[in-house]
Amino acid sequence: MKITRAGLTVVIALAVCAPLAAQPQQAPKLFRVGVLAAGGPNFEAGFGPFRQRLQELGYVEGRTISLVVRNAEGRAERLAELAGELVRLPADVIVVQANQALSALQKATQTIPIVMATVADPVGSGFIVSLAKPGGNITGLANMSDDLSAKWVELLKEMAPKATRLAVLWDSRVAAHQVMWREIQRASRDLKVTPRAWEARTPEEIERVFTAIGTEAMGALIILPHPLFNVNRRQISELAIKHRLPALYPFREFVEAGCLMAYGPSLADLWIRSADYVDKILKGAKPMDLPVAQPTRFVLSLNLKTAKALGLAVPPSVMVRATEIIE
Repeated sequence: MKITRAGLTVVIALAVCAPLAAQPQQAPKLFRVGVLAAGGPNFEAGFGPFRQRLQELGYVEGRTISLVVRNAEGRAERLAELAGELVRLPADVIVVQANQALSALQKATQTIPIVMATVADPVGSGFIVSLAKPGGNITGLANMSDDLSAKWVELLKEMAPKATRLAVLWDSRVAAHQVMWREIQRASRDLKVTPRAWEARTPEEIERVFTAIGTEAMGALIILPHPLFNVNRRQISELAIKHRLPALYPFREFVEAGCLMAYGPSLADLWIRSADYVDKILKGAKPMDLPVAQPTRFVLSLNLKTAKALGLAVPPSVMVRATEIIE
């Protein structure tokens, strides 16, 4: 068989190209994103929107991204172990919920990028240098604005104008609680209210604290954000009603459990924005170059059934500002 010069050229070209065509295409990189959660509503309300936002950004679970979740479910003693698991994977980036979880994670790694989804006062707590220039391997969202604690006192005073003594449920070991407590004290002086802090570190202590609060004739209650309180929110809400205490917590999930009111940032919004940080880091950005953001959306929730049980009339000034009302 006679092969022309043109035919020979085609044969050679096919021979060269055939092996290239036969080679399988390279699979996309699978990023491992760790999630360290302390538990409670702060995680439950935000993780779904976080996952959805990653999908909107083009990530496909199982193909381009793997979400590895470790949830302490309110048991702070488990956080160090769970943080170690995520670091040993190793994760490409770790998203964290709650100050106690970030504290454990900060001790476990100084190199893996960390994105804060909901962390209070990261500067005062020693996690970052400043909001504008966080430094190190941590960035993301701060979940409290500087004057939020003062607004809690103002709202409770509007709801219960005769209250002159304010109980505060806290954990003194949490640095952010110290900052909130100082702001509450300052705001209380301006409104002629006397605050007193009550410590609870276990579910059993919660019961004892409320018994003590009942004997002190406190007029209102602020519950500071904490995984232990989150997990036991129904118990706390029921005890507050039992002792006839108008109670406020930063996040709306407490109001669903029976607490009188909540005022704080939208958890879903914070988690959605944290997904944007993850995206930037996976595309090459360094945490130290990404300024820490603050909340832009706040939610005021009211439980009218609880107000009625406490014999309180919701003033129009509060009702008109409510973004959610539970009846």
